[in-house]
Amino acid sequence: MSDEVQPGFVRVRLDLSYDGTEFSGWAKQAGGRRTVQGEIEDALRTVTRSGGTTYELTVAGRTDAGVHARGQVAHVDLPREVWAEHHTKLLKRLAGRLPRDVRVWALREAPAGFDARFSAIWRRYAYRVTDNPGGVDPLLRSHVLWHDWPLDVDAMNEAACGLLGEHDFAAYCKRREGATTIRTLQELRLERGDDGIITATVRADAFCHNMVRSLIGALLFVGDGHRPPDWPAKVLAAGVRDSAVHVVRPHGLTLEEVGYPADELLAARGRAARNKRSLPAAGCC
Repeated sequence: MSDEVQPGFVRVRLDLSYDGTEFSGWAKQAGGRRTVQGEIEDALRTVTRSGGTTYELTVAGRTDAGVHARGQVAHVDLPREVWAEHHTKLLKRLAGRLPRDVRVWALREAPAGFDARFSAIWRRYAYRVTDNPGGVDPLLRSHVLWHDWPLDVDAMNEAACGLLGEHDFAAYCKRREGATTIRTLQELRLERGDDGIITATVRADAFCHNMVRSLIGALLFVGDGHRPPDWPAKVLAAGVRDSAVHVVRPHGLTLEEVGYPADELLAARGRAARNKRSLPAAGCC
């Protein structure tokens, strides 16, 4: 793939959100399963009157089934004549065509070198959980996990500190053939709100499959006293999946925001992000 847009096309950035409850994730799948990508591409084809032509979306971060997004970003390359004809009314037409659990909030021509996936310098997720003995507020049940043990947020934050930085997160990821599990975890902190809901903020340059939900699973084990605060870092250092690390349910997870560099740095970031990463050799730095 290339960041270069084909002659005669315009790259368009989309900012969007969705409730993931009824979706089988972001990416289109065989078998007719309902996905966010499928819904938006179908709507684009309809409102631009493109017949059998599908304009494929590229997304900042593919979310799993049941995961929500408040600040997702995608791009699509549209023929210049299609963009010229429809861009002033495209947002409103999409609002009328899309189902109520997905919204596109902004559409604009992307700057040169922009790639929704490879130009991103970080993704920020939030995971929400409550330890209220009565359970979850029914109005929040699709967005907050109930943990039926009291949670010590200070112990969880102590454990989180041992996970920050650049590491091989193989112990917290579902491996994919040919993909690296090296990531830089830039932020991991938890805060209990006045309503008793604990929000974990998780920010990294990128995430491998199941990484956020596995990290939260480990921290919950610390928070409820089943493991000491140094245990998640020991699992990370071991580099293998630990059966005690549970992948928590998806509905508590929301992609909140995607960060990008200044316009003049987009292309360079895209090239760098495509390089397969490795950790420094032992003894270095």
